[in-house]
This record gives sequence, structure tokens and C-alpha cells, in this order.
Amino acid sequence: MFDDFKTTIATQLAVLTGAPVEAITGAIGIPKTNAHGDLAVNIPSLRIKGNPVQLAKDWAEAFKVDEVITSAVSTGPYINFHINRQVLTRKVLSAIHEKQDKYGWTNEGAGKRVIVEFSSPNIAKPFHAGHLRSTIIGNLIYNLYKASGWDAISMNYLGDWGKQYGLLAVGFERFGNEEKLVADPIQHLFEVYVAISAAAKQDDSLHDEARAYFKSMEDGDEAALALWRRFRELSIVKYKDTYARLNINFDVYSGESQVGEGMTRAMAMLEECGLIVESEGAKLLDLEKYKLGRPVVKKSDGTTLYITRDIGAAIERFEAYDFDKIVYVISSQQDVHMKQFLKTISLIGLPYADRFQHVNYGMVNGMSTRNGTVIFLDDMLRESKEIMHEVMRKNEGKYAQVPDPEHVSSVLGVSAIIVQDMLARRIKDYDFDWKRILSFEGNTGPYLQYTHARLCSIERKVQDQVK
Repeated sequence: MFDDFKTTIATQLAVLTGAPVEAITGAIGIPKTNAHGDLAVNIPSLRIKGNPVQLAKDWAEAFKVDEVITSAVSTGPYINFHINRQVLTRKVLSAIHEKQDKYGWTNEGAGKRVIVEFSSPNIAKPFHAGHLRSTIIGNLIYNLYKASGWDAISMNYLGDWGKQYGLLAVGFERFGNEEKLVADPIQHLFEVYVAISAAAKQDDSLHDEARAYFKSMEDGDEAALALWRRFRELSIVKYKDTYARLNINFDVYSGESQVGEGMTRAMAMLEECGLIVESEGAKLLDLEKYKLGRPVVKKSDGTTLYITRDIGAAIERFEAYDFDKIVYVISSQQDVHMKQFLKTISLIGLPYADRFQHVNYGMVNGMSTRNGTVIFLDDMLRESKEIMHEVMRKNEGKYAQVPDPEHVSSVLGVSAIIVQDMLARRIKDYDFDWKRILSFEGNTGPYLQYTHARLCSIERKVQDQVK
């Protein structure tokens, strides 16, 4: 929206400075302090001989202001400009009227493809609230790329493979219930996992059974895979329902289990590059010289681990999607793993290794229900809705005017959760506080929705319909 103003400034400064319009346009930014102005030119970046402070002063004094650019004042080596806010307002409203819900979209990424991998919960476990930050941040990144003209693909890389699924299968034989599985698959499988994990602490042989079961899965045993496949499919159905409540839809549901011969090729590359060392029958990735340790890539029984599957997935994804960029939205707790992964794909010489990016984030502390129990996302969404409903009921007059209070309270609750997460600095941990996030005052989701409702009310009262 500032492009027209930048062009106006650059055109006049080009005459004063002799610098190309394009160079001046590139030097125009937003001042760090609002009081300085709306736009600013960094004179040193123009690479013109002379004292940049004096040049800025001379050119600011020579700049002719008008009804569009209302002032030009030098501050050190910068020239700060104020623009006519009425002109800006007209431009913004005209653009919104013209572009409607596409206002703000650009074509900067036209012809480019990006994969954004985020959320990635573990199959057969409830969607823990700890996955919430990845989901919210990842969806924001995906939407930004899409709005910038990229061919954006949202991918959910499920944790659906490993010894824990062997343990789950062993547990289901002991504690599973078909009716409960069908009624609420994720909750029941979680209960089974908790029960078998507790039993395994008392009986080490259960871990041996779990390893043997997972080995049969990796070897392609159809009976073992059939049960695992059913767990996975039922879990995805439940996850989709949860994502729908957050207004999130994934283009691709992938997972560790979906990685095929890419793992074999990855192991071959690691061997060829001399990165593998052996220890007690297991194969380790030697990254000691990079201070990244020696992660295990294949256990002594031949089963694979996360990093092996991640490298294999990287190879297969590029061949399947030919992406220009791939973004992994994964918590800072996995920083070491991601450094090991990114270093490895570079060392084995993947020509597209520079297209990978890790976006990390801090954790949420103190996330629990009002009665203090550990919280899952479904619990959090349900509780936020109930609290919002309680608040709405306190004003009987307005409550009676709401056509669908159940839906409204649900939207308010979801808004509260999403906005409070976006307010936190991405890389920092933050404390979860029900009272703060559900407040109708300050920078909160409920207040944002209240503001929207007020604007809609104003719109309805305007005689000429605003679209």
C-alpha cells in the first residue's frame, strides 16, 4: 500500500541526488520510532560521496512537500517523511473495496512451491496442547505464503511409527476394547498406552514383545500392519475433527510410516560419505566434529530411528513435490535433532539442501484445566467454550439476542486460544493463564471479536451498504 508513496519520494529524490529511482526505492523503510515519520530513506545505503548527515539535511530541505508527502525532515543520516493520512485512508478503503477478501495478497511467490510441515501429533495419543503452538504458528506461515502467491502445501507429518506402536499393539491385546475404540479411538488408545506403559515398568519382557512387534511391522508383516493401519486411520479421522474446530485443513497427511525406499537410499548416501560408525551392532551418524554428537540411525536389530526416516522423507518429498522451500515448524526442544538433520542433508550433498528451514518456538508453561489437571487440546477447546458461555449468560438481555450462543461461545473460545498464542514471542516460553486469555479487555481474542462485532454493528447502521 505504501508503494505509491515510495515512488513519489524516490522520483523526487532521484532528481536531487542523481541516484536511480530503483536504488532509492530499495532504501526506503519504516522508521523505528513512529514519531519520526511514516517512511524513511537511509542515505548511506545510496553510496553517494559526502557526509551522509549533511546530505540528508540538504536534501530534506530541498524536498518539495505537497498534498501527498506532507513533511521531509532529516534525523542523522536519514530523511523521514510524513504522508497524508487522508490520502492513505482513501487508498486503503478503495483497495479493500476492490479486492475484498484478497486484500493484502501479492504475487511475490508466483511460480514457487513451498511445503509447510506443522502440528505433527503422535498417532494414538490425544492432541496434546503442547502441539498447539506448532499448529497455530505453522498455519500462520502457510497462510502467509499462500497470500504471497506461493503454491503452498500444508503437511501434517504424523508420528505414526516406532517401537511405541509395538507397545501399543501389545497393550491392545491386553487392555483393548473394540466398542471404546470405535466410539473414541484416540482417547481409548491413549488409555491403552498408559496401561501398558505402567505394566511394562513392572515387566521388562513387554518391551521385548514391543520391539519384536515393531520389527515385524518394519519387515512388512501384514497382520501387524493391519492393526497399526486401523489405529492410524481412526486417529486421523479424530484429528481432522479437532483441526476443523480451529479452521485448519491440511493438504497432505504424511507420516514416518510413509517413508519408503528413501530410507535405504539415505543410508547408502551416509555410508558413501563416510559418516557412519558402528557401535555394538548399531549404526551411528558421526557428527562429532560439528559438535552434534553421534545420533543412532539404525539399531542393532535393524530398525530405523527418527533421523533416518527424516532424511529419507526429505529425499522423497523433493522428488514428489519439486519444492523451492520447505519449512519445518518444530519446537525448540528439538533444536539439536534439527541441527543434526540439516547438517546431514548438507554433508551428503543433496543439491537442494539450502531449501530447508527450521522455525522453532518456545513452550507453554502451566497449561491445565481450571481444576489443575493436565490438559489436552479437546479439553482446552471445550473449557474455553464453557467459560465464554458463562460470561455471555451474565448479560441476559444481550444473551437473548444471540441466535446461536453455542456457536458464538465456541468461536470466542477458539479466538482466545489462538490470539493469546500469537501475542507471545515465538521463540520464548510463556505462561498459560485462563483469566488473561479469556478477558474481554486488552489484547485478547474475545476483545478482538468484540471489536469486530462493533464494526459490523456500525456497518449495519450506515445507510449506504459497505461491502
